Amino acid sequence: MHNPKPKRFRQIFWTHLRQVKGRLIVAALCTLGVTAAELLKPWPLKLILDHCILDKPLPHFLSFLAGIVEGSKVTLVVEASCAIVLIALCGGLFSYSQIFITSSIGYKMVYALRRELFAHLQRLSLSFHNHARSGDLMTRIAGDTNTLKDVFAESILKFASQALEILGMFAIMFALNWKVSLISLATMPFLCFSLFHLYRKTKASVKKQKRQEGKVASRMTEVLSAIPLVQAFAREKYEEEKFDAVTAETLQESIRIARLEAAATRSSQIITALGTAAAVLFGALQVLHDKMLPGELVLVVAYLNNLYKPLRGVAKLSTDFSKAMASADRISEILDLEPKIKDRPDAIEADSLRGEIVFDNVSFDYGDGRGVLKDVSFTVSPGQRIALVGVSGAGKSTLVSLLLRLYEPQGGAIFVDGINIQRYRRESLRRQIGIVLQDSILFGATIHENIAYGKPDAGHDQIVSAARAANADEFIRELENGYDSVIGERGATLSGGQQQRIAIARALIRNAPILILDEPMTGLDVASEAKVREALDRLMAGKTCLMITHDLQSVEDADQVLVLEDGRIIERGKHDEMVARSGRYRELYELGVQQPPLNVSN
Repeated sequence: MHNPKPKRFRQIFWTHLRQVKGRLIVAALCTLGVTAAELLKPWPLKLILDHCILDKPLPHFLSFLAGIVEGSKVTLVVEASCAIVLIALCGGLFSYSQIFITSSIGYKMVYALRRELFAHLQRLSLSFHNHARSGDLMTRIAGDTNTLKDVFAESILKFASQALEILGMFAIMFALNWKVSLISLATMPFLCFSLFHLYRKTKASVKKQKRQEGKVASRMTEVLSAIPLVQAFAREKYEEEKFDAVTAETLQESIRIARLEAAATRSSQIITALGTAAAVLFGALQVLHDKMLPGELVLVVAYLNNLYKPLRGVAKLSTDFSKAMASADRISEILDLEPKIKDRPDAIEADSLRGEIVFDNVSFDYGDGRGVLKDVSFTVSPGQRIALVGVSGAGKSTLVSLLLRLYEPQGGAIFVDGINIQRYRRESLRRQIGIVLQDSILFGATIHENIAYGKPDAGHDQIVSAARAANADEFIRELENGYDSVIGERGATLSGGQQQRIAIARALIRNAPILILDEPMTGLDVASEAKVREALDRLMAGKTCLMITHDLQSVEDADQVLVLEDGRIIERGKHDEMVARSGRYRELYELGVQQPPLNVSN
């Protein structure tokens, strides 16, 4: 869904420019200085040729130099030579200031854009991330913003300077000899048509190339995150072949873009060479007929060479701009997406919740028309433990996602402490909920940072206390750097039981009134299970708990058991009662006794 307001990309761009308008004005003045220096460069040579060697009188507009020209010819030559150095020094000073100011503005703007893009991606709903490819998103955050950085920091600067040079040179050439200028001007339509045509073709190719690069990055991310599986199945060669197939398409587009860039350079060189040759021929004939001074011809030729140089630069810049526009389009596609789940304007803070949860006729599907939950209703009193059981795909994890407002129900409502959760600010509601998942997600950071993720302002003593309560302090202290030990990405350097205890410590330190446990005992050995169970008991004390579990002891200890099947609650009650009266529950229970891992969450 697109925002009807001005696109967010443009808003970020103009907001940043308004903030640095003072520096932009200084940069614009420096650009004028650079242009003036470029325009003055051939004039000392004209003075030497026409007014020193040939003794021609000064034109009216140079009458202020009469005192210099009328002196010694040697002095004039020395002064003209010094002027060449002085013009170069001034041009270099202006160019340094211009590049420094505009580059810093460009870098800051693009990094601001990158921050906004990253922040916006985090705000987008889970339904977006379920369908998006992480590699493509990484390409947009890193690659596309880098392309824009190059344009804002360098190409726009070059374009502004070259455009001013072209205008200034044409103005001076028309003042000197309008006929010669018209000859060079006649090539402009051909050059502009060539550049515009190539610009459009390059932009289309670049967008296709960026899409392919996103696929390549996604494939790399996917395979690298599953290296143990790839090696265990001896599929390295297969993955190489798949990677080659994806990169081959990117290579073809890259070669096509290189060919278009070469075509832009070739066509601009041919057109400019024809224009220069025609202007030189006509100008030389004018000199032979005493209708033009030799120094003026030198000036015109110098300007023509300098004129076509920036024009050729514009040909190169047109491909850079086409890449930048393709990247800007891709970034805009993300920035213009609106999160499906938003806070209401009158949303309230969820503070000091008691933990009462009510699902009232809640229905939900993931947009495919297949109802995942159908008219689900139940109530959890503060401090109660509820066990959600059922086969895979029954809708247990979806209930948890709805409570966290990762999705919104299509029907019914969810209440916490008697208030519809849609009235709470999302962040404040989620701060009141602690989570321990089956697959403990840990970051490639220190153990201290991973535990503090549940409460960023926690002190070291609080972190140690949480680790002790989670039965994690002992193994943490045995590590080489203790709490400052950096663990591998996703906790790869820790055992499953150690990862789970770190996750429990992270939930403990939050001290939230509502707790969600999603298969926390899955895959643990007997020793780890005992330590994790003891830690979970401490964590759950006095809290409202929703447990998705196949662990029989957890089910037996629950205040209420809900059995889900095909998105509906088919049985509810205490474990002992349901074993006695419910055939379906007894079947699930006996299945769990024989093969606990079969009864997992969806």
